[in-house]
Amino acid sequence: MRMRWILLAAAMAPAVGARAQPAPPPANSDDLYQVGRQLFDQYAPPEVKEQYEFPNKDQWDEFAARLQHALDNNSLQELADFEPQARAALAALRAFPGYGDYADWLQLRIDEIEAAKQSLARQGRPAQVGPAATPHPAIPLFDVWLDRVRTRPEPDDASGLIPRLREDFASEGVPAALAWLAEAESSLNPNARSPAGARGLFQLMPDTAHALGLGTFFPDERNDPDKSARAAARYLRTLYGRFGSWPLALAAYNAGEGRVRRLLASRGTGDFAGIATGLPVETRMYVPKVLALVEIRTGTAPEDLPPPRV
Repeated sequence: MRMRWILLAAAMAPAVGARAQPAPPPANSDDLYQVGRQLFDQYAPPEVKEQYEFPNKDQWDEFAARLQHALDNNSLQELADFEPQARAALAALRAFPGYGDYADWLQLRIDEIEAAKQSLARQGRPAQVGPAATPHPAIPLFDVWLDRVRTRPEPDDASGLIPRLREDFASEGVPAALAWLAEAESSLNPNARSPAGARGLFQLMPDTAHALGLGTFFPDERNDPDKSARAAARYLRTLYGRFGSWPLALAAYNAGEGRVRRLLASRGTGDFAGIATGLPVETRMYVPKVLALVEIRTGTAPEDLPPPRV
């Protein structure tokens, strides 16, 4: 219970002084700690203060480090173990006006946490039969994600957004089916944002957006569905040209092309399966999730996605 309150305070910390409109996150961990302490002192109900103490700085730093490590590490177990804290943070974000965009980002991380638990539960079990349960040798965890998204309804805005996004991708020579990348990135919320600074349907970071010709300052063009879609498609086309496959292009989109290139070289391989266990667990989840969504939403299997049109 103590860790639950710690995470609730951390999740609410950016709200101090700006309840209806999200403020920029504190500049560093010390600032975050002070804001969290201030929020606890000002807003925690008396009954909470009677039961719980706000953590000291060492406890706070330990929590922050565990959160970041769970995202960056390549351990499915560590990600799965973070579920209680993540759900507590989501409850906090949902409770405060103006934080729905951050909550959508966290909801997607919980989806990945659940998939990690599902994958771990399957380990050691007898192999299942049937096409729905058959692992895809080139895309580890693809079968897990197929099971997860097979009956998942499309996001509410899909009928209005996806046809536009498909046209945008096709205009850049990228398979239109890959426009469903936006569901994995943002649940089709054009205003989605992450704590790291990514924004929009395709969760572009500021430096990436600038390199792709998008402005990020009044207005932030990452929130424009068509501009962000064309930028994301151009980036994917470039990544495919460098790595020669869509799974590797998606891995580079999520984890960075430098990391993918180094893993390919160090492991002497040329495919996603050969580097998957060396990638951050978030990327190990991301690639099969995107490709499973593409197959379920469009009927296009990963091996049937054509290369970019020249």
